[in-house]
Amino acid sequence: MVKMEKQKNTQMFVIAILAVAILTMSVGFAAYSATLNINGNVNIAKAKWSIVWDTTSYALSQNSVVVADGNRTFNTTDFTFNVDLNPGEFYEFTINAKNEGTFNANLTSITMSDVSAHSDYLKYEVYYNGTKYTSSATNLSTALNAGATAPVKVRVEYVIPQDSTKLPSENNVSVTLSASFGYTQA
Repeated sequence: MVKMEKQKNTQMFVIAILAVAILTMSVGFAAYSATLNINGNVNIAKAKWSIVWDTTSYALSQNSVVVADGNRTFNTTDFTFNVDLNPGEFYEFTINAKNEGTFNANLTSITMSDVSAHSDYLKYEVYYNGTKYTSSATNLSTALNAGATAPVKVRVEYVIPQDSTKLPSENNVSVTLSASFGYTQA
């Protein structure tokens, strides 16, 4: 019995030591653990897509034919003019394209009306940010960042051909001109 009691005491002692060891390990683990957190707030700003004509930037070029206000109208997206030209005269103006939006933009195309039927006596040019275009252009990638402007100059000229038979044979030939500027988000 003494042997059994000694064995029982030994078992109790080992169980107590194991219990203390487990308790110590769990306290030790808790002392060496940590939790990392990330907290934050995001305020989303208003966003808009807006490429417009800066109507306050309209400027007539020197020596250009003057177009009466009633023959020239424009708003933020359209510019329309009606002009009478005599041989040797031209109408030329500059207006800024403006990115009033919050996204950067790219000019991807310029679609111009074809004036080849009148090319002997009519010259039609569009300059976008200094680059000259006399016909439609695609696959462009010209940046217009948010808040930025790009000057657009339009020139229509009644040139005098060397061969007088190339002049219009009737009075007041009306030629419709157009230029459309295609933008996408950059």
